Amino acid sequence: MELFIIRHGQSTNNVSMIYDAKDREADPPLTELGQQQAAKVAHYLATAPNFDHWIERKVEDRQVTEGFGITRLYCSPMLRTLQTALPISKALNMPAEVWPDLHEHGGLHLDHRDERGIEGFPGLGRSAMLEQFPGFILPDSIKEEGWYDFSRGVEDIAGAMARAIRVAAVIKSQSNSQQRIALVIHGAFADALVKALMNMLPNHEIYFSMYNTGITRLDWRRDGKMIPRYMNRVAHLLPEEMS
Repeated sequence: MELFIIRHGQSTNNVSMIYDAKDREADPPLTELGQQQAAKVAHYLATAPNFDHWIERKVEDRQVTEGFGITRLYCSPMLRTLQTALPISKALNMPAEVWPDLHEHGGLHLDHRDERGIEGFPGLGRSAMLEQFPGFILPDSIKEEGWYDFSRGVEDIAGAMARAIRVAAVIKSQSNSQQRIALVIHGAFADALVKALMNMLPNHEIYFSMYNTGITRLDWRRDGKMIPRYMNRVAHLLPEEMS
């Protein structure tokens, strides 16, 4: 199995973190640059030459194919990942499957830092999501009123790590297959997921940082051994497009 972990394109919150935190949104959209990054990573995944690295095959049997040969595409239900997955879905001619457990650490909330305190949000509802992202596959857990339950408050880092371990277990259960799975997710959760896949949790001493639309590839051999191929690849972007 080959796993491709892709961070979403630049969001408005990625910019507001640099300039003014008061402009933050609970579920921010992509910026114009983020849309460009998403289009470029989609084209790259669909067309870039990709070596078939199945480790058990003889060297002479390995092939170079056009595109990455993705067989399953999953994304978080947050707006910025949905928007990043949309051009990827079109370029690969396959539906994106929305996986709620891929959401970013903390969930959907805003800390107003005044008397209003912390406010939770439900996220896009089922009909609204399908209207904006036709053809996406939604689980039954995404309801008309939204997908995120804020009743337990802001998710702490321990909760995010536990969720990453659950996701890692699902991925590892398919490790003996010949699937090529792409996940469109978030920076902090990608760090937790990579650590979970490498049995490194809990770990606060190392942080796996990713650029917007950076690609990390992990392979599993049929004997169960995992091979990290590369981290945070952005060959599809020009230097001025990196964020």
